[in-house]
Amino acid sequence: MSRSLRRGVLAATVLSLSIATLSACGAGSDAQTLQVKPDNAETSVGDIKIQNANVVTQPDVNAKGPAAITATVFNSGTQDQQLTGISVDGTGQSATLSGKITVPAGGSVVLGGKDNPNALLPTGREAVQDGNVQPLTFSFSSAGKVKLNAYVVPAKNIFESYGPSQAPQPSTSASGKPSESGSASPSSSGKPSESAHAGH
Repeated sequence: MSRSLRRGVLAATVLSLSIATLSACGAGSDAQTLQVKPDNAETSVGDIKIQNANVVTQPDVNAKGPAAITATVFNSGTQDQQLTGISVDGTGQSATLSGKITVPAGGSVVLGGKDNPNALLPTGREAVQDGNVQPLTFSFSSAGKVKLNAYVVPAKNIFESYGPSQAPQPSTSASGKPSESGSASPSSSGKPSESAHAGH
């Protein structure tokens, strides 16, 4: 292959790559794809960012019981922040937190799900309805109040492990009567009593 032919092929390749690269900028800085927002609830206030906020209700629409608030809370600041409360705007209800919830500086906390802190609304069905978007207010020790809209979904499919379980029902024995064996406490000697050996 001659030197001039190689130069021509190289020039054509460079030109075609530059045209392909530069045409990607043709949409400009106001492209419609920049306007696409994710389909999840999120907001940022100061150092706090909350993503994927949901209110997860009982799986059965007729069930009474608590609803769980799920979210991921990020803290981009240099100091830990305490989540001090979550309220459901317009209902007068507040979530019961599973203890002191600290969002570490430069870290995050996931609310809801196995082995994570929880926020439960005691009477979920009375406060929210499946399919709605419900305004919530998260309160923090330093950042103050952070408001966002959360989706209300039943504890089914992907939300099954994040939602509350059905409210427990009182248990009864198979006969419905209390047992007649008397006290079930151990003897003071730590040895089986005589009545335990009577049937042997």
